[in-house]
Amino acid sequence: MGRREEPIRVARSSMPPFEEYAGMIRELWESRWLTNMGDFHHRLEGELKQYLKVSGGLSLFVNGHLALEMAIQAFGLTGEVITTPFTFASTTHAIVRNGLVPVFCDIRPEDYTLDPEKLESLITERTSAIIPVHVYGNICQVEAIEEIARKHNLKVIYDAAHAFGEELEGRGVASFGDASMFSFHATKVFHTIEGGALAYGDFSLASRIEGIKNFGIMDEETVAQVGGNGKMNEFQAAMGICNLNHIQEEIGKRKLVSQQYRRRLAGMPGIRLCPERPEVKHNYAYMPVVFEGFSKTRDEVFEELEKIGIYPRKYFYPCTNAYQCYRGQFDPEATPVAQRISREVLTLPMYADLPLETVDRICDKVLIVNAKNKNFCRSR
Repeated sequence: MGRREEPIRVARSSMPPFEEYAGMIRELWESRWLTNMGDFHHRLEGELKQYLKVSGGLSLFVNGHLALEMAIQAFGLTGEVITTPFTFASTTHAIVRNGLVPVFCDIRPEDYTLDPEKLESLITERTSAIIPVHVYGNICQVEAIEEIARKHNLKVIYDAAHAFGEELEGRGVASFGDASMFSFHATKVFHTIEGGALAYGDFSLASRIEGIKNFGIMDEETVAQVGGNGKMNEFQAAMGICNLNHIQEEIGKRKLVSQQYRRRLAGMPGIRLCPERPEVKHNYAYMPVVFEGFSKTRDEVFEELEKIGIYPRKYFYPCTNAYQCYRGQFDPEATPVAQRISREVLTLPMYADLPLETVDRICDKVLIVNAKNKNFCRSR
């Protein structure tokens, strides 16, 4: 009996050479300083500030979700926060867990980011902020969003979980808005096993943010605010330092995978890919494909790929305003574009070490599914 092929998942964690990481953490056995903002924590913080072109402050967190929750707390937001339903659970949950009300703005059909043309009509006297999401690494319409925010005196906190290292016309994505949250989860372009960061322009926020993530403790005798535990430990920071050493190689490999997908699928009837903006330095975090007028539904394509050991993801489905835990609180049909895209999108496997032959295998299956009904297929 032949060896069974390993399943192809939607993501796979990149890892530095074992010896590199082992050499880093050997110091921890000697120092026994495992958490509470040690040397690796401070080193990674500094290296990330430089890589992300952060002009203000940057604070590391144990994960991206707590970074976003605590950013909302640090800014003292109240009432309502306008956001997108086409996102991961964390974005909406962070708002609700701070006792605030999410107000959902529909998305742009071109790139699935928050639609600024539909934003202003949602602003009320209770609105305190906007939390847009750079979906799949597609950078939001930042100028339009921030113009509206300034007009109405609103804070803007970007969920930049998908946008690590990206730039718009040479400007780091972390520099937009009042703050940007990054996720360093194991499946991301850059990871610290679990982890996250908050970048912000106002240096005066630093002590408040640092305090909130450490139980509100300011010194050995002073607890100045109600905080939690959001600290990144030294093992995470060491992994981040190692992975940052290889980030350009990582993104370069992802670019080759993305190019092969685009070579095979771009222009195919019933398939829509995100446009690549020439003014954006991309990180190739995801490979979303929208099946729009395809011969099979998104769910049918999903099932066909699973049959051959390929496991894409319905990402994002359902929209957060349609979650069971929020049932009856929001009207999902009030954001029709987001609802439609959520039913049509599939993120295909995307990671640095994905063989191009496997990309061809995935594309072959998708095109064969289409050809069965439409008699159409493109050669490699």
